[in-house]
Amino acid sequence: MRTHRFSLLGAVVVVVAALTGGCGGSGGGSKKASSTTSPASSGGTVVKTVTVHETEYKLTPNSISLPKAGTYVFKGVNDGTTTHSLEIEGNGVEMEAADISPGSSGTLKVKLPKTGTYEIYCPVDGHKDLGMKGTVTVGGAGAAGGTSTEDMNTGTTGTTTYRPRY
Repeated sequence: MRTHRFSLLGAVVVVVAALTGGCGGSGGGSKKASSTTSPASSGGTVVKTVTVHETEYKLTPNSISLPKAGTYVFKGVNDGTTTHSLEIEGNGVEMEAADISPGSSGTLKVKLPKTGTYEIYCPVDGHKDLGMKGTVTVGGAGAAGGTSTEDMNTGTTGTTTYRPRY
């Protein structure tokens, strides 16, 4: 009987651990993940890396032209004195980078599947309304020059984080 109790207790522990293992997080449908887990919306070969400098309260550049639809990495460089982030939204895409501390940088890998205009902004504490916003134009007139883009450096170090938005 005593052995049966321990077996039952072990089974209960395993079931409880399995059920609660996926719980936690923000609960708002927004998730943080490392670069080792890529949702389908951010997959594919990277076309370019685009660097965006963030300060209070602007993005530089705030108008980005890209030559074609595809997967891009947006590198946010926080040159400001408060936490910032980057979010890209439009044409069925909504992806947000993790918070970027002052003096640090972070990346957001996102697939821009269609030609057209996307919005880029800082989603932190009303920063968008204070002017930290811009546009990303994919394809079309003016995109061939690829303003504000640089070649992808595949030797980067550190952790790439993003939050897919559902």
